[in-house]
Amino acid sequence: QVQLVESGGGLVQPGGSLRLSCAASGSIARIYDMGWYRQGPGKQRELVASITNDGSTNYADSLKGRFTISRDNGKRSVYLQMNSLKPEDTAVYYCNGRVQSWGLPTRGYWGQGTQVTVSS
Repeated sequence: QVQLVESGGGLVQPGGSLRLSCAASGSIARIYDMGWYRQGPGKQRELVASITNDGSTNYADSLKGRFTISRDNGKRSVYLQMNSLKPEDTAVYYCNGRVQSWGLPTRGYWGQGTQVTVSS
């Protein structure tokens, strides 16, 4: 079975930085696109950033310049570097990946979500 394990969330002051990590494990044949989503209190889940298997990236317009997504295919991991954090960045951040498991069709998997709180 495939699992996505997230880490790096927590409490940070405005203007601070956090680096989120998400590692995929299990019976994995291929990992295609991966991404980060977030859902703030009382808000809909939204795309933060995504990255394809060959490294093409996409960001929410409002986050360009502050957030950077990257991946390490050898570690089967995706990262989100978050700089100049603002209170409105407070949300549960979810990792997502399209994964082909051995003997199974490709489908999306979600991490459990990690809380990011930006507050002074």
